[in-house]
Amino acid sequence: MRREFKLPDVGEGLTEAEIVRWKVKAGDAVKVDQIVVEIETAKSIVELPIPWDGVVADLMAEEGQTVDVGLPIIAIDTAGGQAGERVEALADDMVPSPPAEAAVEPGVHGSPAPKEERQAVLVGYGVKTGAAQRRPRKQPATTAPSSAAPSSAAPTPVAPVANPARTEVTGPAPAGAPASESGRVMVLAKPPVRKLAKDLGVDLTTLSGTGPQGSITREDIHAAAGGATQEVAGRPAVQEERIPIKGVRKMTAQAMVASAFTAPHVTEFLQLDVSATMEAVRRLREVPDFAEVKVSPLLLVAKAVLVAARRYSMINSAWDERAQEIVVKHYVNLGIAAATPRGLVVPNVKSAHTLSLPELAEALGKLTETARAGRTQPAEMSGGTFTITNVGVFGVDTGTPIINPGESAILAFGQVRDMPWVVDGELAVRKVTTLALSFDHRIIDGELGSLFLRDVGAMLEDPLRMLAWS
Repeated sequence: MRREFKLPDVGEGLTEAEIVRWKVKAGDAVKVDQIVVEIETAKSIVELPIPWDGVVADLMAEEGQTVDVGLPIIAIDTAGGQAGERVEALADDMVPSPPAEAAVEPGVHGSPAPKEERQAVLVGYGVKTGAAQRRPRKQPATTAPSSAAPSSAAPTPVAPVANPARTEVTGPAPAGAPASESGRVMVLAKPPVRKLAKDLGVDLTTLSGTGPQGSITREDIHAAAGGATQEVAGRPAVQEERIPIKGVRKMTAQAMVASAFTAPHVTEFLQLDVSATMEAVRRLREVPDFAEVKVSPLLLVAKAVLVAARRYSMINSAWDERAQEIVVKHYVNLGIAAATPRGLVVPNVKSAHTLSLPELAEALGKLTETARAGRTQPAEMSGGTFTITNVGVFGVDTGTPIINPGESAILAFGQVRDMPWVVDGELAVRKVTTLALSFDHRIIDGELGSLFLRDVGAMLEDPLRMLAWS
């Protein structure tokens, strides 16, 4: 029995994901819960297990292709039986089914989506928008369009798109490419190939395909993208790279724009002597309780933030626009901004305020290691209440960080470096850093922000205060 596994919603309301890497191929035997594919959502890389035993019949999406939630991505030949049917039902439950009234075919409003068919939409070009008529019933194929004008009452038929897709594209015709009477070029290429061309900035109308029936292949696209002498419309190609805005980068961009233009940001700076903190870090590394964990200045910065957040609870709150309320949170899910090859992610340590110092060190170590490996799960990035961004690891003194959406403040921790400092009226070389606190001025006024930043700085100048104020 052939079963099709549909792309599930692995996050909170995600609508699509990119196929990053298949771990199986057609003909491979698979077992229940075996990982078969890695996908990239708007939040992270996720591994998907298969819910059946069987043999891979078909991979229904290519690596690099973006697939809508609910569409099949792999077909499995199973032995059937009641157990298989039960597992299939469980797999189907992972994909939310839209109500019948709302189940409309993409680009066709007002009509229920057919069970097996959907309007062909080229991958990477988005869903068709605007008003559209109901899909007409299939008519016998004709070799030429009718010369009679269509009736004003009849709906405009939607042209079927074959696979590979032959589409008219405006532009000069390459050698041997057929052209219509209107001067449009007929380009033959599969949807994933078209998406690749769009991502790499390759003009399909300038290529001669090497595939079946003159179709353009992925190899043609890569060859064109890598060619230094490619010409477009008679002009040399500009040497530039195009990076698709998708996945984590797309989500980060949307979140930062929403935050920057919704919450009125204020940023305050504090430069301080952290020589005592650096000495405390050195001594902690010698304590047996910290033998298996990484001890860094960030650990004591995080502890200072947790102590100060208990003293000033409004710093750990959120603005609820719909309810017109300020939500004060008496728990701290401490987020740590982490740079990864796929973009910035902000996983958080749940209930960080309840952890001892060794437990906090262990949690921060696991969090950063998972983030750098690109394995942070969506649940680990949701529910944050306060964020620390450690720009010092890049050799930067400070910055004006943007608040993570759903929070009210973020602290930037700059690099620690030797600087001249006045100590007891005498000039000395000390370990100095700069803190920058950005906060939502709808919730946190200048006094509260200044008091919080002052206390964090005081604990880093004298770590004993953490014990006194804890």
